[in-house]
Amino acid sequence: MDEFQDQENQASNQTEEEYELNHTDKLVGVLTSPGSTFTEMSKFPPKTVDWVVPVLIMIVIAVVSNIVMMSNPMIKNTILEKRMEMVEKSMQSAVDKGQISQEKADEQLEKMRDRMESGAGNPLLTAISSTIVIFILFFIISGIFYLFIKLGLKGEGTYGSAMVAYGLPYYILILQAIVVVILALTMNRPFRDTSVASFLSSDRLTLVGWFLAKLDIFSIWFFAVISIGFAKMFKSESTGKYFALVFGLWLGFSLLMYFAAHAVPFLRGFAM
Repeated sequence: MDEFQDQENQASNQTEEEYELNHTDKLVGVLTSPGSTFTEMSKFPPKTVDWVVPVLIMIVIAVVSNIVMMSNPMIKNTILEKRMEMVEKSMQSAVDKGQISQEKADEQLEKMRDRMESGAGNPLLTAISSTIVIFILFFIISGIFYLFIKLGLKGEGTYGSAMVAYGLPYYILILQAIVVVILALTMNRPFRDTSVASFLSSDRLTLVGWFLAKLDIFSIWFFAVISIGFAKMFKSESTGKYFALVFGLWLGFSLLMYFAAHAVPFLRGFAM
C-alpha cells in the first residue's frame, strides 16, 4: 500500500514539474497574461534566470541603442549640447557665488566638452557604465520594493521573489528601448522615453513637464505588470494594495527627485 502511494506521489510530482513554465513561456506570458504567468511561477521557487536574462538583454539593448543613436550626427550633437548646457548652468552658478573664477570655469568647460565628445559613443565605456548602472539600480530598487512589501504588506516571499517580479517585466522596457531608437532615428532627435514629454520636448524641470513625463504607456504598463508580479509572487489575494504601493513609490520618488533637482543642480540630469 505504501509502495503504491509512493508511486502515486512520484507521478503527481512529475505531473506538477511538467507544468512549470520555461523562460520563453514566461517571456510571452509577462507581455500577454502576467496574472496567470506569475500565478504559475509562484508555485515554484524563484529562478535566477528569470531576472538575469532580461536584465542582461536590457544592458545589450542599452549599449546598442546608444551606439546607433550616437552614430547619427544630429542626435549626437543635440545630446552633447544638452549635457553641456546643464554643466554650463552649474558652472555659472559657481562663478556667481564666487566659488570659481570665470577663466577657470571656461577652462573646465572646455575640458569637459572634449571629454564628452571623445567618450560619447565609445562602445567599451558605454558597455561598462551601462552594466554597472543597470545592475546596481536593479538590486537597489528590488530591495526597496522587497522591504516595503515585507514590512508594510507582510507579503510571503523572498528577495529572490522580488527580483523575479521586478526583473521579468524588463522585457517591456526592452520593447520601449527599441521603440525609442526607432522614434529617434525617424525624427532625427533624441528621445529619452516614449512619454508625452518626449514627444513634445517638454521641460521636465517644470511641474507640467514632470506630469507629462509620467504619461508613458510603456512605463505605466511596466509598473502595472510589476504590481501584478509582486502580488502573485508574494501570495496575495488582492492586487489593489500592490498597485497602490508600486505606483505610489514610483510617483513619490519621482516627485522627490523633481524637487531635489531644483535644490541641487547636480541632480537635474536624473530629473530631466
